[in-house]
Amino acid sequence: QVQLVESGGGLVQAGGSLRLSCAVSGSIFNINAMGWYRRAPGQQRELVAAITRGGSTNYADSVKGRFTISRTNAKSTVYLQMNSLKPEDTAVYYCNADGVVAGTPVTSWGQGTQVTVSS
Repeated sequence: QVQLVESGGGLVQAGGSLRLSCAVSGSIFNINAMGWYRRAPGQQRELVAAITRGGSTNYADSVKGRFTISRTNAKSTVYLQMNSLKPEDTAVYYCNADGVVAGTPVTSWGQGTQVTVSS
């Protein structure tokens, strides 16, 4: 069984910072891309940032220059440092990981962590 456990969400004022963490455990191997997505109320889930095993990153235009994604391959953990937060960043944030489970490529998801930015 594969588990992705997010932490670090919460309530913060506009302009503040939060750091999200996501730890992967279980029988998942060869994790390549890891990423963070978010879903705001009434909206579709969107990509926030992604990072490959080699360290290549990709960001949504709305967060470039404010958010930084990083990972520790040894511990299969991905982080999202969020600075200069805006009320429009309010959403449930989900991490995911692309790996191999029982010989089959899969994308696994966490349960989500709420981020609320007050104005």
